[in-house]
Amino acid sequence: MRRLLDALYAVGAALAALSLFAIFLVMMAQVAMREMEMQLPAADDISAYLCVATTFFALAATFRRGELIRVGMLIERFGPGARRIAEAVVLVLAAVIMAYVTRWTFSDMLFSYEIEEVAQGTVPIPLWIPKLAMPIGAGLLLVAILDELVTVLRGRKPGYVVAAEERAAAGDFSAEV
Repeated sequence: MRRLLDALYAVGAALAALSLFAIFLVMMAQVAMREMEMQLPAADDISAYLCVATTFFALAATFRRGELIRVGMLIERFGPGARRIAEAVVLVLAAVIMAYVTRWTFSDMLFSYEIEEVAQGTVPIPLWIPKLAMPIGAGLLLVAILDELVTVLRGRKPGYVVAAEERAAAGDFSAEV
């Protein structure tokens, strides 16, 4: 199960990387076409959609690596038992919030599909396509949060804490800034 979940998070990270690379390609095509006195239709819209996709697809992998913003000043002062309870409570709250976000973004994407909503720019892009990244990314983050909740309930340290401790032990404080 661990390998399957890690592969799922890696797929999300790979989709984020592909989205970021696609932004680069759109921008380079736009630059090249400007030199030829042409325009790439909907380049700004496509870049914006890809930016959202990059953000949402990267959420789960970033969370698992302990690189999302996290305020641990209070939790870090607790003893092991109280810290485990606090981590579990926070993870339950995060799971509830992400379940709502996942449901809401899925409903919004489905509504766009049902009414055949299209972008109002120069290219009528069906909006359900770029909106699809949001429920997928939010769902992946929900799975990652539930994964960490199970880890904490089993009495082990969450992966994001382990990852942060490993970085600190190696002298890498880049994610802590």
